[in-house]
Amino acid sequence: METFLAPGKPPAAAETAFDRLEHLEALDGPAERLAGLIKRLPLGARDQLHGRALGHPLHPVLVQVSLGCWVAAGVLDMIPGQRRAAGLLLATGTAAALPTAFSGWVDWSDLRPEQQRVGLVHAVGNSVALLLFGASLRARLRGHAYRGRGLSLAGLSVAGLAGWLGGHLAYRQAAGVNHVEQLPYLLPEDWTELGRLDDFEPELPTRRDIGTVPVVVVRRRDGRVRVLAGWCSHLAGPLDQGTLVNDCLVCPWHGSTFRLDDGSVAAGPATSPQPAFEVRVRQDGVLEARLDRG
Repeated sequence: METFLAPGKPPAAAETAFDRLEHLEALDGPAERLAGLIKRLPLGARDQLHGRALGHPLHPVLVQVSLGCWVAAGVLDMIPGQRRAAGLLLATGTAAALPTAFSGWVDWSDLRPEQQRVGLVHAVGNSVALLLFGASLRARLRGHAYRGRGLSLAGLSVAGLAGWLGGHLAYRQAAGVNHVEQLPYLLPEDWTELGRLDDFEPELPTRRDIGTVPVVVVRRRDGRVRVLAGWCSHLAGPLDQGTLVNDCLVCPWHGSTFRLDDGSVAAGPATSPQPAFEVRVRQDGVLEARLDRG
């Protein structure tokens, strides 16, 4: 017997609580105000907190210090005679949480609304955990060892849930990842025609496509031609809609700035360089490009 499906929308995939959190527009007002405050920080300080010097976000690196100390303190709490060592680890993790939080907030301020909603709840959870760990440390210093252990356990539980949200933000919503990492696997190794050189207006970023991959072509008045990947490495913003500033191209979404010569990052929030292309002009005036894989 044949089975016929009624017309209509396909069945929706199972939606998790985290998925629903992405659509919680009530968080947008507080998120917008808070992001505005964070962006008042000097650009140089924000770049350092983004991790531009490392070539990838700083926040996940710092997270390991606090979380590692807190987990180790929880383990030592189970071992007789290790109360002092557990307290020292707890204090170290709590102190390290401050720069960790600053780096996370700076990254968060340059995310899309759906990501900011999840990130805001993630940050609130971490703040609650930090308060619990601080209360645990205070109880220990006052001689209330059992209360201190209980508060630490509660802090670990809340930090675990907040970390789960952080995982959703990074791995499901792709916050903080390099959005052009896949390009070498999508682009041909041979030269590709982009059009006649005369078709490109000087000083005007222009989009062309190599297969399904957009690239941005910049023809300078001095005759130089530069081609970069068209998706911004930060959050895949359209660089062909960006602005030229000296020898750099500025993303229109969050202001990531890339040097035209080699695609390196001149200013964040991007931490990954922009893939650059080799270029040549044939005798018939046609511009060709291929990804620089060196």
